[in-house]
Amino acid sequence: MATDTPDVQREPKARRQPFFTKLYTGTGAFDIVGKRIRWYVIFGLLMLVCLGSIIFRGFNLGIEFEGGTKIQVPAHNAAGPISTQQVTDVFSEALGREPASVQQVGTGDSASIQVKSETLNAGEIRQVNLALVEKLNPQTPDGRTGTNVISDSLVSGSWGSEISQQALIALAVFLVLVTIFLAVYFERWMAVAALAALIHDVVITSGVYSIVGFEVTPATVIGLLTILGFSLYDTVVVFDKVKENTRGLLGLTRRTYGEAANLALNQTLMRSINTSLIALLPVMGLLIVGVGLLGVGTLKDLALVQLAGMAVGALSSIFLATPILVDLKMREPKYQQQAARVLARRENLARKAAEREATTAVTGEPVEVDLTDDDALDAELRQERAMAAASSVPTRNPKAADAKRARPGGKAAARPSGKRRR
Repeated sequence: MATDTPDVQREPKARRQPFFTKLYTGTGAFDIVGKRIRWYVIFGLLMLVCLGSIIFRGFNLGIEFEGGTKIQVPAHNAAGPISTQQVTDVFSEALGREPASVQQVGTGDSASIQVKSETLNAGEIRQVNLALVEKLNPQTPDGRTGTNVISDSLVSGSWGSEISQQALIALAVFLVLVTIFLAVYFERWMAVAALAALIHDVVITSGVYSIVGFEVTPATVIGLLTILGFSLYDTVVVFDKVKENTRGLLGLTRRTYGEAANLALNQTLMRSINTSLIALLPVMGLLIVGVGLLGVGTLKDLALVQLAGMAVGALSSIFLATPILVDLKMREPKYQQQAARVLARRENLARKAAEREATTAVTGEPVEVDLTDDDALDAELRQERAMAAASSVPTRNPKAADAKRARPGGKAAARPSGKRRR
């Protein structure tokens, strides 16, 4: 299923163009579909690594999923700011074990350090609070100190489980609705290819969290749901161009389905790159500002999953979705027969060209070129352009009011009376 008639000879290559010229013009110079086996191997290996990490290593679940105790400490004392490492050391000395995570939240005088650990009893919480006051003596912006400025709360793991369950329900509903839309607006194979790319994006993004060990929080789950729409957006744009390029293809012998789809990819490649960059820049800004300047953990969790998901979604819409579509379409006999006709025409042209060269070499005189094939190809090209124009520009039927406005004075044309003018 990996090739759409591997023996089909491609059109003669044009003069070599600079990389950015080919990227900007979108003339089909990048053979993305023709090299799809390479992309299948690369993305397949990535999915295997991610699935292996998810199955055998699992995720670093946050306190919202596993339950535990959260302690919040002011990030300043009389001597200046308190570091997260100082809080970690005090916690470890007090209980003999390290906390699950320690991070700074907020900036300036309102900054605080948030400590998350496994569930602690009342005695352990008091022991940690006393140690923090004794070693660090944190104080609020108005100068208050003591154990009263340290807050603690118990987090139940059931809340995270409810969030996960609702997220799975939302994901299932989303997939069903998207499948119906794509199957109705495009066709079933486009729906299958888009869903395959979408599943790839979810697996790779989840695998990145498992491999790197990022903490999975409810914000991570929400971010994972938000990337689904972006992943499909670019795929739908490419498929719309594929649909336009392949309209009436079965009656033509200029290109195979794979070549027409590859041309569509090239024509939308610059747009895909620009869209991805414009979408990724704000997310990178959110990550830098949220983590580097504000120190907000929720923004970090949301930005990380969006950054990974958008990058993977952009790659899959280019290198995965359309190649899968081509393989699915080339399983149909009608497209196989059309590809065979393309091959026959190209072989006929190559044979005639070889005969002309051989005759010229023997006689030393140029042979008259048979223009029949060229005329047929020109006719097909005109037909292809007409179909593309018809599919992209809707026909507009002028209304009576438009016709009235078009005439000088705004007067409608008089009806014929049947009388002869003298």
